[in-house]
Amino acid sequence: MTTDQNQTRVVLVTGPSGAGRSTAINALEDLGFEAIDNIPLRMIPRLFDGEPMDHPVALGIDVRNRDFSLSRLLELHRELLHRTDGKAALLFLDCRSDVLVRRYSETRRRHPMASEDAPESGIEREAALLRPIEDRADIVIDTSHLSPHDLRSQLTQIFFNSASHSLAVCVQSFSYKRGIPHGVDMVFDCRFLANPHWDATLRHKTGLDDAVQCYVRQDTRFAPFKSRITDMLTYLLPEFEAEGKTHLTIGLGCTGGQHRSVVVAEDVARTLAEADRRVSINHKELIRRGFIDPGSSVVSKSGKAVV
Repeated sequence: MTTDQNQTRVVLVTGPSGAGRSTAINALEDLGFEAIDNIPLRMIPRLFDGEPMDHPVALGIDVRNRDFSLSRLLELHRELLHRTDGKAALLFLDCRSDVLVRRYSETRRRHPMASEDAPESGIEREAALLRPIEDRADIVIDTSHLSPHDLRSQLTQIFFNSASHSLAVCVQSFSYKRGIPHGVDMVFDCRFLANPHWDATLRHKTGLDDAVQCYVRQDTRFAPFKSRITDMLTYLLPEFEAEGKTHLTIGLGCTGGQHRSVVVAEDVARTLAEADRRVSINHKELIRRGFIDPGSSVVSKSGKAVV
């Protein structure tokens, strides 16, 4: 993979210990990135002195780095954005505290910010330290329900052929009961549409079932709502690409995240894919409740989902 100077890509990878940073670094290396983990922050700018790099770079940042600080990392992100003409991304791997506790219990490893027998205290301290970084991240991936294979799949969807200007779009359905997910760039509220929950025959189905899709699409407001979303995205996506944006997450929410938002997300993703956009779908609530396996699916140009 080669690029010219204006296409150089840098990804700063960070997040709480145990969330999957090492897996992410290895996955990016497999995608053609030069991967460097745990490099002192003060040394990173020197990597970009001299001749422009002809390949993308992934840099793992850990709170255990000798010179780590919140202000230093955020300043580094700003500097790399300037040096790479906007082609630098801060990737934050998030994970629920209870999942991190379980992972440390299973591996019997000591948390770097805790005593040997109390990973919970270290997890809490690290989460508080990293929260401002998560708020500033360009891309946030919650690994709570992801296996290493699923995480690799999502990173491939986002960063495959990262030397190109192709914008990766993730269409994500979610439940408003659980709040708007981190890392979403645009949000659309589907709660005004007819709700299959009130039909006893549809209540336990999902927006991936034909009967639910038919029910939601019969609402006369569905077609113009979807059309306005896709029309706006048709206009905005080239503008985002022109500004150097490489990844966009679109959130579609309904009350439970099971019916209406899923139907709209599927239709919006399919329309974008048919327009030759690189699109992935992530149904957060369906994954959480075990309706579907973790990980996003990529939508092909034909509109058929492929894992």
